[in-house]
Amino acid sequence: MSSSNTPLVALVGRTNVGKSSLFNRLTETQDALVSSTPGTTRDRKDGIIHWRGQVFNVIDTGGLDIDNSDAIEQNIAKQAEVAMGIADVVLFVVDIRTGLLPQDLELAKYLQKSTVPVIVVANKAEKAADRVLLNDPSWRPLSLSVPLAVSAKQGTGTGDLLDAIFEVFEKQGKAPADHKKQESLRLAFIGRPNVGKSSLTNALLGEERVIVSPVAHTTREPNAINFERNDQHYTLVDTAGMRKKGKVKKTGGLEEEGVERTRSVLLKTDVAFFVLDATEKIGNQEKVLAGLLMNSKAGIVIVVNKWDIAPEKDTRATLEYTTYLHNSIPFLRWAPIVFVSAKTGQRIANLLTTAHKVEENRHREFPYKEINYFLRGAIMKHLPSRHKGPSHPKVVDMKQVSTTPPTFQLTLRAKRIDVLHPSYLRFLENRLRENFPLEGTPVRLRVRGIGDL
Repeated sequence: MSSSNTPLVALVGRTNVGKSSLFNRLTETQDALVSSTPGTTRDRKDGIIHWRGQVFNVIDTGGLDIDNSDAIEQNIAKQAEVAMGIADVVLFVVDIRTGLLPQDLELAKYLQKSTVPVIVVANKAEKAADRVLLNDPSWRPLSLSVPLAVSAKQGTGTGDLLDAIFEVFEKQGKAPADHKKQESLRLAFIGRPNVGKSSLTNALLGEERVIVSPVAHTTREPNAINFERNDQHYTLVDTAGMRKKGKVKKTGGLEEEGVERTRSVLLKTDVAFFVLDATEKIGNQEKVLAGLLMNSKAGIVIVVNKWDIAPEKDTRATLEYTTYLHNSIPFLRWAPIVFVSAKTGQRIANLLTTAHKVEENRHREFPYKEINYFLRGAIMKHLPSRHKGPSHPKVVDMKQVSTTPPTFQLTLRAKRIDVLHPSYLRFLENRLRENFPLEGTPVRLRVRGIGDL
C-alpha cells in the first residue's frame, strides 16, 4: 500500500455487479480490466483514491458467487476474504437493476458477522428510474446499511459514496493520508505463460498475493501491487503471459486485451524483470519479448526462474547458461542475470537490490568533457564507418542530452546523417558500456548533421 497507516477500502460482491468499473471510477484510472465474462477479476488489485485533498487505498476483488469446485475460483474467493480481513471499510456492491439475488443475500449474512463497517453500494443506477428501485420492499431483507445508488459508468453518486467513506473513517479515528506524491519504483514481471511470474510476485512480497496455477493465462490482466520495503515505495506489476500473436488472436477477448495492457505497462515501468524458465530452451517467443523490452525505456533484469530444479546448478552451470543466454539473445548482453527459485526463495532478495542498481544507471549523467574524451579515444580505436555518400563521416561532438534511459547525441560534419554506418553506433554503445556504469539500462544514440564547416 502507499502507506501502512493509510485506511483501506475493499470492494466485494458477486460477479458482474460492476466492482471493477467502480474501482476504475473511484481511482480515476483504467487499471482494472472490465468485461461481462464472469470471473474476469481474479487477483486482488490495489488502487489509490484521491478525495478532499487526501488519499486512501482501495482493493478490487473477484466475484464471490463462483464455482468453488474449481481451484482457481477457490483462490479468487480466498483473495477476496483476505481483502475483507485487512480492510477498514467494506463496500458491498450489488446490481440495482437485478435486485438482490440469493448470492447477494448469502454474502450479506457473511458480512453481518464481520466487525468491519459495511457500506452497501447499489451500482448501475444510470437513470432516475433505476434509483427509484431502492424503494422496492425486496431490498429490506438485506439487513445492512441503506444502499447508496451510484453509477460507476457515469460517476453519478460516487461523490456521496466517498463522503460516506470519510464519515466512517472519522468515526474510526483513522485519517486518510495527505495528498502528496510518493516516489515509487515501478517494477514489472514480463514473460511468456507459466514461467513463474505470479510465483515470483508472491515470493518477493512474502505472501500469497496473486493466484498461482499451472493453467496457462491464469493472470488475465496486469496486477499492480503497492508495497514498502526499508522505507522505499514500490509498485510491482504481475503481467499476463505473452504468447505468440496468432495464438492470442485465436482466443481473443480477455487474453488479447490483457496482453495489450501488458504492453502498455512497459511504458510506465522503471525496471522490467524478464522471466525465463531454466528448465526450458529459449525460443522465438522469448526473443520477441526481448525485442519488445529492448525498444522500451525500461531497465532490464533477466530473471532465470526454477533454478532449483535445473539439471545442474553449480557455478559452471551458471556460466554455461549465461553463455547460452547471450548467444540466444545477444542484444541483451548488457542486462544483469539473477538465477532464482520462486519455490525455495533462492536469491529472491537479490531482485530488489539489482533493480535499484539498474535504476541508478538509468539516471546516470556524464560530464560533457568526459564524454568527448571518450569519443576521441573511440575514434582513435575505430574511425567512423561510411554508409552512404562519397566520403567518410566526421564525428565532431558527442554529449548526453537526457536520462531514463541515458541518451547521447552525436554531431556529424555532414548535411545528411545517413553518411554514418549504423554499425558504428553499435560500436560506440558497446564502448560506452565498457567505460561507464550502464549495466541493465538501455542506451540511446542520436545523430545530427551540421553541414560543412
